[in-house]
Parts: sequence; C-alpha cells; structure tokens
Amino acid sequence: MSTAAVRERDGVARVRERRHRARRRERTVTAALAAVLLALAALALTVGGFPVPPADVAAALLGRGDGLGRFVVLELRLPRLATGVLVGAAFGVAGALFQSVLGNPLASPDILGISWGASAAAVYALLVLGLGALWVSAAAVLGAVGVAAAIYLLAWRDGVTGNRFVLIGIGAAFMANSALGYMLTRSDVREAQAALVWMVGSVGSSRWHEIALLAAAMAVLLPVAGLGAARLRALQLGDDLATGLGVPAEAARRALLAAAVGLAAVGTAAAGPIAFVAFVAAPIARRLTRTGGLALVPAALTGAVVVAASDLVALHLLPGDVQLPVGVVTGAIGAPYLLWLLATSGRGAA
Repeated sequence: MSTAAVRERDGVARVRERRHRARRRERTVTAALAAVLLALAALALTVGGFPVPPADVAAALLGRGDGLGRFVVLELRLPRLATGVLVGAAFGVAGALFQSVLGNPLASPDILGISWGASAAAVYALLVLGLGALWVSAAAVLGAVGVAAAIYLLAWRDGVTGNRFVLIGIGAAFMANSALGYMLTRSDVREAQAALVWMVGSVGSSRWHEIALLAAAMAVLLPVAGLGAARLRALQLGDDLATGLGVPAEAARRALLAAAVGLAAVGTAAAGPIAFVAFVAAPIARRLTRTGGLALVPAALTGAVVVAASDLVALHLLPGDVQLPVGVVTGAIGAPYLLWLLATSGRGAA
C-alpha cells in the first residue's frame, strides 16, 4: 500500500473516531439532561404548600391514592409541569432553528418579535374583542404567523439573510410592544390583570385540553424540524454548494423557519412569551455537546429544564414567600446573558 493511501486511510479513521466521540458525547449529554428534568419533575410534584410524599405521587400517577393528594398532583401540579416541559421544549427547538438557519445568535422568537406579535394579537382578542380562552390562543398563533410572514417579506432581497431578518425582527418587536402598551393603557385594572400572562408568560393556568392541543401541534412540528435538520447541514455549506447537492436552498430555509415559527407560536399560545428560553436553550445545548451542530434534542431538553427549574424558583425560592410568573425568572436569567453576548460579540473581530 502506498504512503498516500495509508495517510488517506488514517485520515478517514480519525474523522470516524471524531464523529463517534461527538455522537457518544451528545448521547451522554441528552441522558444527563433527561435525568435532571426527571429530578425537577419529581420536585415539582412533591413540594409545595401541601407536600405530597413521592410514594403518594407515584400512586396518583398510577391512578390510585387518596382524594386530596391525587387532586393536588393530577389537577394542580401535573398540568403546570406538563405545560412547562412542552413549552420549554418548543421554545428550545424554535430558538435552535432560528439561530442556525439565520446564522445569528440573536435570532430567537422573542428577540425577533414573533412571540410579542403573538402576545399583541392575544391581548387584542382578549381586551378589544372580548373572546374566550381558546380563541385568544388561536389569535396568538395567527399573530405570530402574521408577524413572521411580514418580517420574511420585508427581509426578502432575492433570498433572506440573517442580519436583515434580525434587524427587521427587532423593529417588529418594538412595534408589538408599543401596541401592547397602548392596549393596556386603554383597559381597566381587572382586564390588565387578565392580560398579564400575555406579557410575561406563565404556566400556571393551562388545562388538560389545552395541553393536549399543544402536544398534538408539537407532534406534527417536531418531526418536521427533525427532517429539516439534515438539509440545514447542507445549507451551512453555502447556497451554491447546497443547490449542487440537490437541496433547494431558499425552499429549505423557508420550511425550517416555518417549523420554528410554528413551535414559537404554539408555545406562546399556551403560556405566553416566556422570555429568553428560546434565546439561551440552544447555546447551552451546543456548549454541553461541543458538536457545533444543531443538537435539536439537547436544545429541547435544555429548554424544558430551564422552564421547569425557573418555575420551581418562581414558586418556592423567592424571599418573603413571593410567587411570580415563570417569565419573570427566565427574564432575570436571560437578560444578563444577552448583555454578555452583546458586550463580547465584537471582540473576535477587533
């Protein structure tokens, strides 16, 4: 065997070994995040003003147990936990798709104004049209889709580039926030209280039929996102090379953005714009896996862990027995990260 052939064989072996290590690390990180999420779920179901022992929680989940403990677990705590986990996963995957497709770490539904568009539409349906909960959630989905479509059309110049999309999205976020503020100034105190969830995000008011709708929507959107991940790898090689590999670049980008918008929309419709979850989940997942890839499953688990942990903090760990919506806590976590990102983003180029 020639020297060149030996080098080529060794190079292929090294690439395979790196890929094997990366997959093994991603599986390990995924298992660790799942274990953390299970631990948080156990805490969320047991602790509170009415403590429920783990054995009673298990009995309630299996359809047994006494009446009061079963009611607390199944009707009060489990819906809150399920909403937080599903919404966190939806925001985590949505943020990963936006940031990877647009190639910009600032690209997330809340920074781009898509979540705020959903909130503005929901508050309009609630305060101006006086609609019920289900129609308000439907208005939130339409608001998110409408804002995303407007951003896409305004950013279109023979294709969509990340920076233009992000800048137009930030402008859309300011416009949606202004509309929210105006509607709140025109409402009375009781109406403003009802609209609060659409400004800060809360997982405490969902019911089982709403959770079932959220789960059904995610069961459709998450496989679409997973199928698009392979095309994203081609897109990251550049539009010309992706087209040469048989991947229509703009159509693939549009499909991935549509899946991300759908996940952000259904998440916001279920719990409001829980701030910064989509923004921080994917970077945390990528740092843990160290693959540099999309890492959709770790991003989804990271989003679920962030929301579940933040909700525990919001309910049980604040001084003075104060209880806040979970969006207040995630905002306190995400805002310093945004400031750090903005402060350090130019150092590499300097």
